[in-house]
Amino acid sequence: MIMMEKLVIAIINDEDAFQIIDLLSEEGFKVTKLASTGGFLRAGNTTLLCGAEADRLNELVSIIEKKCRSRKQITSVNSAHLSTAENYVPYPVEVTVGGATIFVLNLADFKRF
Repeated sequence: MIMMEKLVIAIINDEDAFQIIDLLSEEGFKVTKLASTGGFLRAGNTTLLCGAEADRLNELVSIIEKKCRSRKQITSVNSAHLSTAENYVPYPVEVTVGGATIFVLNLADFKRF
């Protein structure tokens, strides 16, 4: 039985998800994919749950880090701070998307059936 010691929660851009899942699976990591939505852009993200032994944690994080790069994107943002409905017009803004936010948690127990 493999002893999982760490739970990695990685929030990544939808565009990077399938490549990351394939790479992690090829290296023997078990991955669960969850659909999620970012709060600022309200755009689709992917949240990955992945268990890892402590001695393979750096390998897992490195795979995600190498493939999830930040990039610039033009998006429309509404000018909601203006008081009239006519002024509620979207305007283009350059934002940084992509990259990854990774949380590593210690596991007290792990079971697989």
